[in-house]
Amino acid sequence: MAVILWILNTSPSFSQSGYVPSPAACAAQADRAARGSGTVLGGAARGAARGALFGAIIGKSKHAKRGAAIGAITGTVRGSARKNNLYNRVYDDCMRGMSYRY
Repeated sequence: MAVILWILNTSPSFSQSGYVPSPAACAAQADRAARGSGTVLGGAARGAARGALFGAIIGKSKHAKRGAAIGAITGTVRGSARKNNLYNRVYDDCMRGMSYRY
């Protein structure tokens, strides 16, 4: 019994700080972090610009247009995935009791 108490008292946990975050508080923190990380529209614009540049380098204006369209789709998907991953990471860290600035 003494060993178990020693392990509980020496391991990092919520009880040392006295604060146990609620799921709602962690969701709010994660939402703020995700909203501050940029927009999906910005990812689409960056992807379109990169795709158009790549298409212009390898071909004519037709390739630039096609590259911009593919880049916009790719940028949108990447931006959305990045926001989702950040949200999940902040939420999970908060529920574990870790408080980081993102």
